[in-house]
Amino acid sequence: MKTAALAQNGTVPFRAPAQTLEGLDVDVTSRILAAVGDVTIVIDDRGIVRDVALGGIAVPQVLAQDWLDKPWVDTVTIESRSKIEEMLAAAASSSPVRWRQVNHVSEQGELPIRYLAISAGSRGSVIAIGRDMRAEAALQQRLLQAQQSIERDYVRLRQVEARYRMLFEQSSEVVFIVEVSSRQISDANPAACHLMGVDADALIGKPITSLFDESSRDAVIMTLGAVATAEHVEPAAVRMAHDGSDLLLSASLFRQERSSCFLVRLMTPEGGAAYFERENHRLVEVLDRMPDAFVITDDSLKIIAQNAAFLDMTQLSRGAQVLGQPLGRFVGRQGIDLNLLIAQLREHGSVRNFATIMRGVFDMQDEVEVSAVAVLEGDQPCFGFSIRNVGRRLSDLPVIGRELPRSVEQLTGLVGRVSLKEIVRESSDLIERLCIEAALKYTEDNRASAAEILGLSRQSLYSKLHRHKLGNLGEDEDGE
Repeated sequence: MKTAALAQNGTVPFRAPAQTLEGLDVDVTSRILAAVGDVTIVIDDRGIVRDVALGGIAVPQVLAQDWLDKPWVDTVTIESRSKIEEMLAAAASSSPVRWRQVNHVSEQGELPIRYLAISAGSRGSVIAIGRDMRAEAALQQRLLQAQQSIERDYVRLRQVEARYRMLFEQSSEVVFIVEVSSRQISDANPAACHLMGVDADALIGKPITSLFDESSRDAVIMTLGAVATAEHVEPAAVRMAHDGSDLLLSASLFRQERSSCFLVRLMTPEGGAAYFERENHRLVEVLDRMPDAFVITDDSLKIIAQNAAFLDMTQLSRGAQVLGQPLGRFVGRQGIDLNLLIAQLREHGSVRNFATIMRGVFDMQDEVEVSAVAVLEGDQPCFGFSIRNVGRRLSDLPVIGRELPRSVEQLTGLVGRVSLKEIVRESSDLIERLCIEAALKYTEDNRASAAEILGLSRQSLYSKLHRHKLGNLGEDEDGE
């Protein structure tokens, strides 16, 4: 038996249809055509729907009856008309056929159907076999929602981790993370390294008892054992091995990745930090604990001080990472907002509720309001900025890569900051970019299909991709 020849499009036709299908009559053929798809349409040589067969409940019977004696192209949305015309032209010219998805118009909304159009003989008739795509569309929507939920959880987890690292590293108290099972140190903050006079690498992996004098090791073991079984244990007096200083040891238990760890803290007998005695400036403590970000810059807008909330908004874990950095790296749209803000500060001395954006190091942006004051007297002029996140006040619209004006009020809020010509040009460019990004995402980065749904030629789409620097411009995809 000879194997049937493989067609160019990958299909394998019948080896001898004239002999094997000789007894196939019209009744059997119609039943087969009606069964292979959710809907089967017969179109004449003028593109008019002459007959419709339903293979299930995918298409309402009333809607299918409305298609009869109407041009097939008039039953779909405007965006799908070009696909209908291309399918009919391909079937008429005996070109290779492929499945195409179109959206029919109905009272309940758009009805997505995937068709394969085949020539039905010498009279120019075409048979279109359709399959309902609503289940696949719903599944894709659920998958997209699940992916977005995972991404939100990942961002939230990353923010929590950044806050933990910031508190852990900036704490003035000596803090060790100790594994319960082995009593070995798994992490130590900078205050602990300063107290011991060694780097963190030299402490990690060492037994916690090795840091204390032999006379205090039993007290350390008893305290850790008591913490493992009780909620509250009084601090124990211990003596350090390296310098003989007397300190208080307290510990608490927490779980991490299915294992338990001790959070061990060392303090002076007076209850102060063992690393250094922080100056008792209540104002500094209040500013550092404020929920709103606060930052101080010098006259050249280089950061010289900040609070914990500012580090959280910049997605950094240590204050040293922002000291000396230009404020424009994190606050304001480049070349627009910050220049206007500083000009008003120098002229009036203070600014209230200035709307702008805050950028993190991982490209996350937040809508913020900035209140600022200029202190230009003295030998060291400086600026102080209070930054409040107002993103929760804005309407809950989808986030698309970069933050854009999402209402007429926000767009008109740019008036006075930039010229009208720049506002119009920027808005047009951003809208065009968003539409191209949405089309690429919808077609899974298939540029031929993206150009088709955007109503552009492929060359025009490539030109716009190059102008907006989107995607890998060296690729040339084809197909659907």
